[in-house]
Amino acid sequence: MILITNDDGIVAPGIRALVEVASKLDEVVVVAPDSPQSGKGHAITLDKGLKLRKVDIFGDIEAYECSGTPVDCVKLAKILLFKDRKIDLCLSGINHGANSSVNIIYSGTMSAAMEASLEGIMSVGFSLLDFSFEADFSGAKIYAEKVIRSIMDKPLMHCNLLNVNIPACKPEDIQGIKVCRQGDGAWVESYEEGKDAQGEPFYWLSGSFVSYESETSDDHDLWALKNNYVSVVPSGHDLTCYKGIDNYRYLENL
Repeated sequence: MILITNDDGIVAPGIRALVEVASKLDEVVVVAPDSPQSGKGHAITLDKGLKLRKVDIFGDIEAYECSGTPVDCVKLAKILLFKDRKIDLCLSGINHGANSSVNIIYSGTMSAAMEASLEGIMSVGFSLLDFSFEADFSGAKIYAEKVIRSIMDKPLMHCNLLNVNIPACKPEDIQGIKVCRQGDGAWVESYEEGKDAQGEPFYWLSGSFVSYESETSDDHDLWALKNNYVSVVPSGHDLTCYKGIDNYRYLENL
């Protein structure tokens, strides 16, 4: 059984595209947020009760909308809704917008997939580099199906999580798949100030992404996407900076 979720909300075109692809390959169930949850990261709801409602959105596919975050959706699916059924694979997306480089840290899409992988479930997060609600998912569907079929035939080893990003171009312009590392970059951010109806100030976050990668480096997802490859980054949960361990051994003598 395949569990599908996302962070753009259960009515987003991206999740419908993913359901269309996955339902050709296995039994599919859907648990997704009832409203957009982009940028929620690995947030879980602790300050209020969660609501679940069965919905008829994808024909005869069993689907539920949840009032919580993407991670809440996966937890409810695993612990409550399908506790007596085996979830073989969790798919999250297809996200509207990139989740390459450090965006994986902020991404609700990838955090949902990561939550499932923490539970020992093979998981894949899919993202298309197009934020538009009218985005063309034709290329993304082709490559999502290729990846899903592949890992169903040959299960993931050494990690349970893949971060897959698809360039926003015509299917025939996609150069193929590149398995690579996460690119190095960051957001340069600022806040725009406004006034509400009562004259009180509010602040709206804005910014742009900057790559820190060398122009000659071609082994990362930022390069792959810029050159119209689908990037596949095997990902994990260990945030240890191993290169730093020996540098800080002196702390043991304090």
